[in-house]
Parts: sequence; structure tokens; C-alpha cells
Amino acid sequence: MKVVHVTQPVEAGVAVVVLELARAQQRRGWDVRIACPASGWLAEQARAHGIPVHHWQATRTPGPRTAGELLSLRRTLTALRPDLVHLHSSKAGLARLVLRGRVPTLFQPHLWSFQVAGALLRTACRRWERHAARWTDLLVCVSDDELAAGRAAGVSARAEVVCNGVDTRRLRPREHDHETPTAVCVGRIAHQKGQDLLLRAWPEVLRSVPDARLLLVGDGPMAASLRAQHRHPSVHWHGHSSAVAEFYGQADVVVLPSRAEGMALVPLEAMACGRAVVAFDVEGVRQSIGDAGEVVAAGDVHALAQAIALRLADRELAAAEGKRGRVRAENLFDRERMTDRIVALTERLLSQRGRR
Repeated sequence: MKVVHVTQPVEAGVAVVVLELARAQQRRGWDVRIACPASGWLAEQARAHGIPVHHWQATRTPGPRTAGELLSLRRTLTALRPDLVHLHSSKAGLARLVLRGRVPTLFQPHLWSFQVAGALLRTACRRWERHAARWTDLLVCVSDDELAAGRAAGVSARAEVVCNGVDTRRLRPREHDHETPTAVCVGRIAHQKGQDLLLRAWPEVLRSVPDARLLLVGDGPMAASLRAQHRHPSVHWHGHSSAVAEFYGQADVVVLPSRAEGMALVPLEAMACGRAVVAFDVEGVRQSIGDAGEVVAAGDVHALAQAIALRLADRELAAAEGKRGRVRAENLFDRERMTDRIVALTERLLSQRGRR
């Protein structure tokens, strides 16, 4: 069985999911390829694990170069002649325009384009997703919320929900090696991820817990400007790191201040490490966190500050939530559950197409 995964993001959450799926399918003896930009974490890791990478020079957002990017991808897929194409995220999802159902196509949005598009593009994105559903053999959503958002927008493709998963064997609880009340935020420094909202909340946290510190782990388009604006000694900027488990290990609470998500990996990773989570109420958050932390109204900076401060001041509360989170991660969000489910859906899809 030959499967080609297509993705533009080559760092962070989407890239991690793509690699885990590709490796799981490779272990089953499938011929697995990845089409993505040739530089970056995903391409490096894929090659290190013996997974062929086919260069797809694509930018993050649609623009004048998009038509050329899609034609290039079509040439690659035509040459590879895959049994199935698995498209990840909205940019790769545009490939349905050139595939048009000629190859069994699985689309995984990892967050709908219309949920992050500007006001002028939002309607066009909804229309596109409704139209492209005719060329989508199976839609895979990472949370119930993501599927509900698609249905509300009129996306009619046959769909399954497969929650994201993390490596609960590698990510494990460990004892603190310090006494400083610590909040940790991991993620791409970008408008969607909401670090600016967390930084607006932080002075209120300090009024309640003056010795607290905030560790921001990640890089991105807003990193330089936010760092210049927030130079308080309690705020520590660590840039991109592949050793996120070390930062979770330092946390009393992990914060997800995102404006939009499908189902973020950060809460799942934090729970696997036995850490309490505080997050805005965006897609997938309640389904992932459960009773392992607190979910506050999206964009409510005051509520975010209160929830963080409570766990920094009451470390027993945070520890109890962290223990419950570890159980949730093991039972509901283990990586192998996710990869096994996608493998089964892929096999079933190909079987059904073969009987037509």
C-alpha cells in the first residue's frame, strides 16, 4: 500500500502528527512518502527514519504562487501513483482542486481555515470547504468541536473524529527541581496561539503570586515584537525547543491561551507529564482537559489570570489535577490509539473504494 502524506507545516503540532502517522504506517510495511517543504523539522525527522521526502515548495498562506504550488504537487503525485493521499491542514487541502477524487483522498484540517481567516476571506473559505467535500472520501477531525464547526459551515463529507495522541511513554511525570511557582506556555508565537493575551494577564497573576515566573517556549512571527514589549524579569523567553518535556517538568501549570485550535497537542503533552492545564474555551479544549485543569471563556484575560494564579498559589490543587491529567492522557490520548485508528480508517476506505 502506497500512501502519500501532504503538509505545508513542517514544525510543531501538525508536523508531529504527520510524522507519527507515517512511522506507524511504515512499521506496518506500507510504502509511505511525505510531500512537504524540504527544510525543517519534519523533513529532517522523516529522512532520519527512512521515510522518503518529496519536496513541495509551498508557502503557509494562499497567494499568487498557489496555482504553481498545486501544479507542482500534482506532478509529484502523478509520478508517485499513490493508493491514497492524506492531506493535512488547509494549504494541503487545496490539492483536492487538482486531485478531484481521482485518488482516494483523506483530508485532516487540524483547524478549519475559516476559523482563522480574516473577515474578508472567511466566507470564501467556508464556500471552498463545502465545495471540496465532493472530492473528500473521508474527513478526519481531531475533536468533536472541529467536526461540529465543519458541519455548521455546511461541509458534508463523510467524517470521523480521531483525537490527537501523544507519546505517554516518553512524556511522563517528574518531580519539580525548584520551589518557584511556574507557569509554562509552549507553542508557535503567533496571533492564533494567543501569547499576547497571556502576557496581558501576567501582571494580574503577579499581583496574587509575586514570586511567580512565566516560561514562554517557542518562536514565530510575533516573537520579536512581544519580547521587546515584555521585558519583565519574571518572563523568560526560551525560543523553539524540541525538549519540551523538560519545560513541562518545571511547570505547576501549563497555559494554552489560543484563540483557535482543532485539538491542541500542548494540553495532551502537559497531562502526560502530570501537569495541570489552564486554557481558553476553544475547539477541542474541554474534550481534552476534562477535570485536569480549568477552561475559561475565550479571550477573558481576567479569568485566565485568576485560574493561573490559583494553581500557582495552591500547588496541591495543581498536583491533583496533574495526576488526573496523566490518567486521561494514558486512557484517551495515547499516540498508538490515534495511529491505530487512522490506519484502520485508511484500510477501510481503500477497501470500500476497491469494491465500487
